[in-house]
Amino acid sequence: MTLSPTARSSDVAARVAADQLGALVAERAPDPLTPEIDWAGPVGHPLPDENAVQAACGIMHVHGRAAGAPQRLGVDYASTLAGVLGTQGVLAASIARVRGARITEVRTSVAQAALLAVQQYLAVATSDDDWAEQWQPGRRPPFTSRDGVRFELETLHAEGWGRFWNGLGADRDAIAAGWWPFQQRFSTATGALPQPLHDVLRTVDYATVAAVAAHTGVSALPVRESPAPPADVPACTFRQLSTSSAPPPVRTGDEPLNGMLVVESTRRIQGPVVGHVLQRLGADVVRIEPPGGDPMRGTPPMAGDCSARFRALNDGKRVVELDLKTSAGRQAARELASEADAFVHNWAPGKAEEFGLDAETLSGDRPGLAYAWSSGWAPLAGPDQPLGTDYLVQARSGLAAANYPADVPPAPSLMTLTDVLGGMVCAQGVLAALLGQVRTGRGYRVDSSLFSAAGTVPRPRQRQVWTELDRPLPTADGHVVLPRGLDTATLLAAAGTAEPPAVAARVREHPTAFWQQRLADLGSTATPVCTDLRELADDPHFARALTHQPFAAPKHPWEFS
Repeated sequence: MTLSPTARSSDVAARVAADQLGALVAERAPDPLTPEIDWAGPVGHPLPDENAVQAACGIMHVHGRAAGAPQRLGVDYASTLAGVLGTQGVLAASIARVRGARITEVRTSVAQAALLAVQQYLAVATSDDDWAEQWQPGRRPPFTSRDGVRFELETLHAEGWGRFWNGLGADRDAIAAGWWPFQQRFSTATGALPQPLHDVLRTVDYATVAAVAAHTGVSALPVRESPAPPADVPACTFRQLSTSSAPPPVRTGDEPLNGMLVVESTRRIQGPVVGHVLQRLGADVVRIEPPGGDPMRGTPPMAGDCSARFRALNDGKRVVELDLKTSAGRQAARELASEADAFVHNWAPGKAEEFGLDAETLSGDRPGLAYAWSSGWAPLAGPDQPLGTDYLVQARSGLAAANYPADVPPAPSLMTLTDVLGGMVCAQGVLAALLGQVRTGRGYRVDSSLFSAAGTVPRPRQRQVWTELDRPLPTADGHVVLPRGLDTATLLAAAGTAEPPAVAARVREHPTAFWQQRLADLGSTATPVCTDLRELADDPHFARALTHQPFAAPKHPWEFS
């Protein structure tokens, strides 16, 4: 497998794709597939680098919501996602080639990856529901204990929230007022909590916090100061299961996975992203939901009779309602899986075995099955693992420390970075297993996690020092970002000053459009920072990248030819 990035390509995306493909695709054909990953793809803005993509495509806006102003992510997150997209495209095209397709090119872009990363927030912003999203800047987690430990908390239930704070003697009104913004921080990317909650934690040492958390079923985890990624943690692991002698499924359309059936039993973000990717590549995805449907279907704002946020990741899937707590429900799920090419879940550890829907059982019913578990912490093991959720994983993996420069305390981004990336990495693993299935008939168990996905994001071992010019610069009417590596002469000529420290002040004096033209005249680029996803959706520069029914959503991020 060779990767030949063009002059406009993201080196990070190309490296991620090369690392992930590695031994996944042993292409023996004389015309090996080469993913082409450029910066802008169908987006009409000139986008020269990661910072420009983050600025134009809404990542800086969502990441900065909790601070009240756009902020740059300190890692090449969009480029990493693009590398995974390129890998997925190559794997899907390779599956289609085994099944008779003539595909010689796979294309995607960093901008399309960025739009996928913000697609839930975009759906919320552009829903026609009259519900108003309530978010505002404020004091967000992490918390700080009396002995100076910065830490994250996690609980998925109001009962645990109440028990924890009552155990520390917090004000009851503050406890009640804090639950809603804490629970909704995954969907709003904000988390302004009442100050008394922060204050009470300042009165106790972290050992006390940890003891109360353990007693009340709440997860507490210190935020690592080092950004260094976890060592020797593969994005996915594979274990061979039973082998089928049946021929590959017949292709029934133009998409790479047409004719393939995927069954998923997933919730929240990470798991549904897996089926979302496979469905967009042409698979028929059947979603198992509890009787009455997934509770997330009723989360506002609504698009029709269903949550816009839920629909962003689950439209196009068929739904079967089963109660997996009953033997009849489990048997029906087992029968569904016996007809499938892949089965995906993100249940808690041990649930698959409890349900009798583990890899060995299902592969016995369906030899050749691709069976995937997308978890929180694999390959970390042990009975005392905290809840496997996005912000705890960012805290432990070092991603929280890499998000911000050295002069800002490390904190998880409240944009769901590892949830989206974790689902994308798992989908990549499923595609690799499906490729093995159509080539050899072998089935595979695929294990990935939020933690393993976090390790795919390239980052330095030490926290970085940023200058003022490395951040979004306020203009007279918004913000711009300057291209990475902009030479000093061009910078000073654009600002009309001989003193680098005066540049930021000069930028404030004129509107964004002025600086776009000024840099363009000097052969460079100033990129406006999106601060309203509704305006992004209406921007004609994004017309070829988005659909608008019933809310704005990214179009398919791959082109196959």
